[in-house]
Amino acid sequence: MPLDKKTTSFNLGYVLLAALGVMLLQNWWSQSQAVQTLPYSEFQKLVREDKIARVVVSQDDVQGELKEPLNGKKRFVTTRVDPEIAKELDQHGVVYAGRFQNELVPLILSWVLPIALFFGIWVFLGRRMAKQLGGPGGGLMAIGKSKAKVYVETDTKVTFEDVAGVDEAKAELKEVVEFLKDPKRYGRLGARMPKGVLLVGPPGTGKTLLAKAVAGEAGVPFFSISGSEFVEMFVGVGAARVRDLFEQARLKAPAIIFIDELDALGRARASMPGMMGGHDEKEQTLNQLLVELDGFDPQAGIVLIAATNRPEILDPALLRAGRFDRQVLVDRPDRAGRTQILVVHTRKVTLAPGVKLDEVAALTPGFTGADLANLVNEAALVATRRNAEQITMEDFNMAIERIVAGLEKKNRLLNPREREIVAHHELGHAFVAQALPGTDPVHKISIIPRGIGALGYTIQRPTEDRYLMTREELEAKMAVLLGGRAAEAVVFGHYSTGAADDLAKVTDIARNMITRYGMDGSLGPVTYESEPEGFLGQVTGVRRLYSEETAREIDVAVRETVDAAFQRARAILLDNRPLLEESAKELLRRETLAGEDLAATLGRVRAAGTRVAATV
Repeated sequence: MPLDKKTTSFNLGYVLLAALGVMLLQNWWSQSQAVQTLPYSEFQKLVREDKIARVVVSQDDVQGELKEPLNGKKRFVTTRVDPEIAKELDQHGVVYAGRFQNELVPLILSWVLPIALFFGIWVFLGRRMAKQLGGPGGGLMAIGKSKAKVYVETDTKVTFEDVAGVDEAKAELKEVVEFLKDPKRYGRLGARMPKGVLLVGPPGTGKTLLAKAVAGEAGVPFFSISGSEFVEMFVGVGAARVRDLFEQARLKAPAIIFIDELDALGRARASMPGMMGGHDEKEQTLNQLLVELDGFDPQAGIVLIAATNRPEILDPALLRAGRFDRQVLVDRPDRAGRTQILVVHTRKVTLAPGVKLDEVAALTPGFTGADLANLVNEAALVATRRNAEQITMEDFNMAIERIVAGLEKKNRLLNPREREIVAHHELGHAFVAQALPGTDPVHKISIIPRGIGALGYTIQRPTEDRYLMTREELEAKMAVLLGGRAAEAVVFGHYSTGAADDLAKVTDIARNMITRYGMDGSLGPVTYESEPEGFLGQVTGVRRLYSEETAREIDVAVRETVDAAFQRARAILLDNRPLLEESAKELLRRETLAGEDLAATLGRVRAAGTRVAATV
């Protein structure tokens, strides 16, 4: 758990209460001294009658003692009146007195209150700034303090049993755990552990969870901080925080320092002079981190673990040997890994006996650990909405559709003509997928709108994870994508805007086949485009490596490839047109086809024959 520091707060109300207390104390003091307040005319009368023993005269009042007590009080005080006015009033026998003014209230309003208000504002702003820059409890002097959260041994509550689907990464980090438990064993033969371990992978694959598991397995303090928390508005704050973070770790060694989103701190410095000054705050912070990595002794029991999903932008000095000299890839899990992750996340939910997590994993290719955790939660919510006691396989199917296709919009009403077009469009995808070999089987067809702009959808269930695809498989995939547009052409004789997304995907596949995979016979096995800065599926730029003449040939080849796929899909639907129209009526009536009903319908689809192949 984070270590808390005692904090003190300033309240302006305390000042007002103190002032009120002073006034009450002064009033009580005056009453306790048994002082009688006399009118000034009475004072002058007593003077003439020789009844005054002694006086003390000030600019505003006269205090003194009477020779004999008056009304039981011997001491008196009176407020002075201007002598000229007093003389005039004495001539006419008027009783007069000066007005006694309490100077405490004007003093508070004119001096104490403004100072207290200014001090209160200054303390408030100072503490707010300290909270943003240096964490709670440190005041303005804590700007350079590290904001890292410190977790003690029993507080991480995460072990390698809680991390699944990344067996290779866990094997790499188990050695770090052994080092933290017994540093002397690794120094016996002169070996040393890497100073820094960089976890690289797409978002949501469990990099932070792995780092916590290392601390939980080793039973050592765990310092966790984000790279963005080092960089602040004030120059030098980030570097001070780096120094303070490593100093805290040395005091609690053996320990683990974990920096999440390292790219926010370790972005490559500019190579061109003048682009980034030497006094830039980010550069100073990065330089301090490099110095600390060089300075600490690996045998001291400190391990620095960092995570990023953009390693291509990190500074080369940060990745050289002796700093972050071990990189561990935490990639998206395969089917077996997804099954293990689902086992971990379903421990706290109640599953129905018929749920097979292996089948759920087969339906979620490309999902990360965070996606699978969200999937289990969505399935639990679906089961809760229908007041079920257990989560069934149907709940998982609905949750996958919710995540992949979006939320159902049953209130979006389509006119009969549009519903008819959507029904034939979706059945076109399904029929072509059923007719061609090597395609994923169709799992569900629906004409209920989902998400943004999706008026219907066809879900295919992959049988296995694929990492390589042949030209024939890519051509079949393009034909399936164009099946909806082909169905509109066969049945209605025109096209709609519903195939816009399909056309974009098909064009990308065809262009990659020709420019990147060398799958066109006329252009040869040559790569015409490259993505030098892309990593982990992130494309940051494409370089053209061909002339204008070659560009025209590429455009022609792309168009011919897409057109061949379209004609292939069209020929399949022409062969199955009666079944297509019959199935469309059934889909319009039921809105969704799945399970045995869908299997019975697709089982009647004719496979692609020789006549179809001849049109390619």
